Amino acid sequence: MEVLFVKNMVCHRCVLAVEEVLKNSAIAFQKVIAGEIHLAEKLSREKHDLLSSPLAAIGLELIDNRMSSLIEKIKQLVIKKARNEVGEKERKTKLSVYLSQQLHHEYTYLSSFFSSVEGRTIENYFIEQRVEKVKEMLVYNEKTLLDISFDMEYSSVAHLSSQFKKITGLTPSHFRKVGSAKRKMIDNI
Repeated sequence: MEVLFVKNMVCHRCVLAVEEVLKNSAIAFQKVIAGEIHLAEKLSREKHDLLSSPLAAIGLELIDNRMSSLIEKIKQLVIKKARNEVGEKERKTKLSVYLSQQLHHEYTYLSSFFSSVEGRTIENYFIEQRVEKVKEMLVYNEKTLLDISFDMEYSSVAHLSSQFKKITGLTPSHFRKVGSAKRKMIDNI
């Protein structure tokens, strides 16, 4: 068995697109999850090269080294936690503890490694991801700001508004008016 790591594969649609690429390329796989392709057997160099091109065409990239794969794993976990796509126990766990438990590294190592490669902190990336989720919720216009702050586990509407304005330069109310034109794709954050 072999696991390939894929950069920018952050959503369910990405998983489906990768599965389609694998089927079209006649590459046997066991499963595809966000950021990873689990193959039944080791991929030959020719098949590896054959896979790279169609993945690049849909904005994805095979990661060839361990350092890049660790960064991608950190990003995947941060995205899940920021969007509250984790279990209740993980939602209540501090980000630093959650990442350490999931990746089996001290948080100080993960944090300094991430900052040196990405040029920003894990915490900043986490806040940016949370704000993107809030943007999504604002665009759908189905919930009040109070409900959104509760769902996203902010301590208050004021805290949400403060972080939102710091990241976007807009208040949540103003953003709701201008809408989806200001949203970013997850992999562009």
